[in-house]
Amino acid sequence: MTQNMPDTETIKAFNQSIVEEFRANDGKVGGQFAGADLLLLTTTGAKSGQPRLTPLAYLRIDGKLIIIGSFAGADVNPAWVHNLRANPAAHVEIGTESFDVVARELPPAERDAAFPKVTAAAPGFGDYQAKTTRVIPLFELQPVN
Repeated sequence: MTQNMPDTETIKAFNQSIVEEFRANDGKVGGQFAGADLLLLTTTGAKSGQPRLTPLAYLRIDGKLIIIGSFAGADVNPAWVHNLRANPAAHVEIGTESFDVVARELPPAERDAAFPKVTAAAPGFGDYQAKTTRVIPLFELQPVN
């Protein structure tokens, strides 16, 4: 078992409850995410080809919509990172808006320049990076016209 690895079924149940609350409340949720900027990301499963829905925090950094592959500092990337690397076309829900995006993983130099801005806006991501030896990836979600 991988160290720092959350249980898959626990994650699925937790995420499903967030998705339901998000959709019932125009993109707002309570609890530990009260006041946070959350989006719903639908990716295509890299192996299954099936839609995969994940609630994620997002930030706007230098005018870009950025998501962070932190997985709470686990030693592996979250499944959505693998899915976006295999198929960067995705769908996003923010508040009551819904639109298609293309994900672009920030290359190392750009990621390293952006990460301090991420941690300045949301210090918890710095804590997550400190918990793992992997480099937490950042993705820009670019709307498709």
